[in-house]
Amino acid sequence: MTTRSFLQEQAYKSIKEMILSGELAPDTLYSETKLAAQIGVSRTPMREALQCLVQDGYLTIIPSKGFMIRQLSQKDMYETIQVRCALEGFCVQLIASEAGSKKHEVLMTRLNKLLQKLEKAVTARDFPKSFIRYDHEFHLMLIHYVDNREISQLFQRSMYLIQLTSAAALSVPGRVQGTLDEHQEIYKCLIDGDGDGAYRNMIAHLMLPLNMKIANK
Repeated sequence: MTTRSFLQEQAYKSIKEMILSGELAPDTLYSETKLAAQIGVSRTPMREALQCLVQDGYLTIIPSKGFMIRQLSQKDMYETIQVRCALEGFCVQLIASEAGSKKHEVLMTRLNKLLQKLEKAVTARDFPKSFIRYDHEFHLMLIHYVDNREISQLFQRSMYLIQLTSAAALSVPGRVQGTLDEHQEIYKCLIDGDGDGAYRNMIAHLMLPLNMKIANK
């Protein structure tokens, strides 16, 4: 992962963007050779890029046939949310403990502006795309505040499954407003330096999709 060649990195980024944008769809078998030609790389960097995407949870390799975009199972969702609870639960407690510091103040200002964007995204023409983007940005700000490379990498590896989880959750009636309210509660706890409250609200927020049973079986 850290020693990718230029062409491997190019292939990795191109395919990842195609997956996240929806250009590559689930339930479709893709040819490694055809996609390599489309992107403009040879088979070796293409194969290496695909292996990295498998490790990061984006793809499933079908031996001698090609690859498919990974779909979200109940087990995938459960494990991804467990990881997020561990990471983000720690992050919000640390952030709350630093209330009053300049770094904390800067983050609160950024989060407040982002929450305003998130609320406006509900009625935007590109909903739910922009809503999901701002939702992810909210959580990424919390992760990046800690400035821990290992935590950031773990979170990034879960990004595709996080996106699938978010899209599925928002399809449930009332979940959009619920997401807004929960983000505001987390924000208020962080402003007040209430680490325990921020932790409880974050865990409840992240665990909610499991109770909805919205994952694909």
